[in-house]
Amino acid sequence: MNGKVIVALLVFPAIFAGAALYYLQIFSFYEEIVPDGKTDISILQKKNELPEVINYSNFRAISSDSSPIRYRACFETSEDLDVLREIYLVYEDAVPKIAPYWFDCFDAKELGLALKDKDYGEVFLSKKNIVYGIDRVVAILANGNGYVWHEINECGDKLYDGSPVSNECPEKD
Repeated sequence: MNGKVIVALLVFPAIFAGAALYYLQIFSFYEEIVPDGKTDISILQKKNELPEVINYSNFRAISSDSSPIRYRACFETSEDLDVLREIYLVYEDAVPKIAPYWFDCFDAKELGLALKDKDYGEVFLSKKNIVYGIDRVVAILANGNGYVWHEINECGDKLYDGSPVSNECPEKD
């Protein structure tokens, strides 16, 4: 009987801690972003690298203060993908980050597959170094669906893996 009590004293706290950790990671730290309806989606122009707001609707977004790469957003746009490619800065090698399952408009796996076909979608730079080493990117698909997430840039890669940061990187605050 004593062995069962000892096992219970070890197992139940572990189960409770696991459930608490799951809840905190998936639900607790995220909060919905209230859209302003005017400037939520902007992309940097090729000609001057200044942000320009594009037409959008049905904007939904979540974020978390616990990590700079937890931002996710979904929207719809009537903008033509080929016109966007001519005007705005394309962001190479972006990989969509997985969102919590309850944020159902953002499916990173499907989005990643869609972006492999350059005829079907493109990723653009929205804001460089929104937080040091983190860029905000906007993906737009040919069907008018749009997605936003934060991507670790080259300076962030170097900072987070401990290698020396190049002179091309801005000063860290």
